[in-house]
Amino acid sequence: MGIGRFVFTPILPLMHAQAGLSASTGANLATANYVGYLAGALAGILAPALVRSPALLRAALVVLTGTLTAMSATHDVRLWIALRLLAGAASALVFVIAAASLHGNLRGHPAHLSGWAFGGVGTGIALSGLLVLGLLSVADWRVAWWASAALAALFTAGAWHLRPATAPEAGTTAPGVGTTAPEAGTTAPEAGTTAPEAGTTAPGVGGPAAERSTTRTRRWFTTLFASYTLEGVGYIVAGTFLVAAIEQSSPGPVGNAAWVLVGLAAVPSSAMWAGLGRRWSHPDLLLAALAVQAVGIALPALIGGATAALISSVLFGATFIGVSTLVLAAGAHLRFPRSVALLTAGYSVGQILGPLVVAPLIHHGYHRALILAAVVVLAAAAAAGLLRIGFPSPGVVPRAAAPGQRSVHESCHASPP
Repeated sequence: MGIGRFVFTPILPLMHAQAGLSASTGANLATANYVGYLAGALAGILAPALVRSPALLRAALVVLTGTLTAMSATHDVRLWIALRLLAGAASALVFVIAAASLHGNLRGHPAHLSGWAFGGVGTGIALSGLLVLGLLSVADWRVAWWASAALAALFTAGAWHLRPATAPEAGTTAPGVGTTAPEAGTTAPEAGTTAPEAGTTAPGVGGPAAERSTTRTRRWFTTLFASYTLEGVGYIVAGTFLVAAIEQSSPGPVGNAAWVLVGLAAVPSSAMWAGLGRRWSHPDLLLAALAVQAVGIALPALIGGATAALISSVLFGATFIGVSTLVLAAGAHLRFPRSVALLTAGYSVGQILGPLVVAPLIHHGYHRALILAAVVVLAAAAAAGLLRIGFPSPGVVPRAAAPGQRSVHESCHASPP
C-alpha cells in the first residue's frame, strides 16, 4: 500500500517535465486518489465482513498493482483520474484487511509488533523513492510507473497468504477497522464496534455530574475531531507535493532522496509514538508532534537548500503516522461512540480538501502551498493545545466508558499509523 498510494509523489515531477502534466491536473489526480481511499475505508467500516475476506485482499492487491502499470499506458487525464481513484480504493481495502489481521492475529503478543508492522507503509514509501531516484538518469516517467508496479507485484506475492481476521464468536464484538493512511492511514481496535452512547453511565449512576461529564467528553472529542481534520488538510499537501517543491529550489536527486528519508523516518514512528504514550499524555504528545510537523513542512519553503530539505523529510516522516496513532488513542480513551469511524471520516475529508485548497497557489510553484499547509497544521496544533485543559489522564477512564472496555494503553498500542 505504501508503494501503490504514495509513489505518485516522487513520479509527479517526472510527469510535469516529460508528460506535460500541469500543476492543477496533478492536484486533481491526488484528490481522486484520496476520494477513492475514503470510499475504500468507509466500505471497510460499514461492511466489517469485508475485512475477513482473503479473496477481496488478493483482488485489491492485484487491482492496486494493475493501476500502477496502466498509468504508463495512456496520456488521457480522465483515465489517469479513474486509475488513481481505483488505486485509492484498493489501497484502503488492503490497509483495512491488514489492520484487522494484525489486531486479530497478534492479540496477546507484545504491543509494539503492530506498530512495527504498520511501518511497512514507510518502507513502501522509502523503496518507491529509491526506485524513482535510481531511474532518474536512465528512464522516463513511464518506466517509473512500470518499475513501481513490478515492486508492488513483489510485495503482493509476499502478502498473498496473509490470514485475515476471523469472524467474532457469538456474543462478542469484532474488532472493527477505521483507516486512513498515510499515507497515512490509521486504525484502532474499537473501530466498527458499538460503544455506549456518550453520557451513558452504569446502573444507578446519573444526575448533574454525569451530564457535565458527558458535555466535557463531547467538547474534547469535537476539539480532537477538528485538530485531526485540519491535520488531514495540511499533511496531505506535503505528502503530495513535497518532492516537487524541493526540486524547485534544489534540482537534481535531492527531492527523491528526501522522499526516501520520509519513508525511513516513518518506519519506526508508530511504535515510537505509542511507546511515548506510556509516559506523557496524548494532548501533550499530539501538540508536540503537530508543531514539529509544521516546522518540517515549512522548512523547504522558508529556507530552501538540500540541508533544509533533508531535515524537513525526517521531521515530516517521523510525525505523520505518529499523529494518527495519538489521535486515535485519544479518541479511544474518551470512549466516544464510533470515535475512530468519525475521526477517520474527518481526516479523509481533510485529505480530499487539501489539494483543492492549494490548487490556486501552485500555478507559480509549490512553496506557498507548503506554507499554507504548515499554517493549517499549526492550527491543528493549537486545537491540540486546547485539549490539554482538563483532558483525563491515561489512568482515568472518562465517565461515559462502559465497564469492561479496554484500557487506553491497550488501544494506543493497537493503533496503527
